Amino acid sequence: MRKHTWPIRCCFMVLFFSILAVPAMAQKRSAGVRAGISASPPNQFYVGVHVMAGEIVKDFWFRPNAEIGFGNSVTEVGLNGEFVYVMRLPKNDWTPYFGGGPALNITTIHGGAPLNNNTNVGPGFNFLAGIGKTKGLFAEIKVGALDSPEFKFGIGYTFR
Repeated sequence: MRKHTWPIRCCFMVLFFSILAVPAMAQKRSAGVRAGISASPPNQFYVGVHVMAGEIVKDFWFRPNAEIGFGNSVTEVGLNGEFVYVMRLPKNDWTPYFGGGPALNITTIHGGAPLNNNTNVGPGFNFLAGIGKTKGLFAEIKVGALDSPEFKFGIGYTFR
């Protein structure tokens, strides 16, 4: 195996086994949409979807998501296998959460003509924190490592 392909294969394996574990989790599933801006790559707008796939243990969720960013002659696709810990606060509609997880990032730099595009695939890791309203509205920030975008701010809605 070439040295530069092992991180990509590891990310694929983590995401694959994470998806296999979903049916074994609790059945409190929900899905949502998200949009935001990215500071790296610069001047990007992104949209995405996520699934609250299952509660692994009390208040600790597997929440995979996919995001696609556009702008600045770059298209960035992120497939994220994230886990979040939800901090339930009594008598409060807003709930903070934090977490992280592995990512597979596909970046295409557009060079004008279709044959001049340069696509890179690489592993990443995201750290995130956010706050969500009981009714489903949320806002979050992400800080990325390796090939993940360095910083993102997004808002979204989880349908319950």
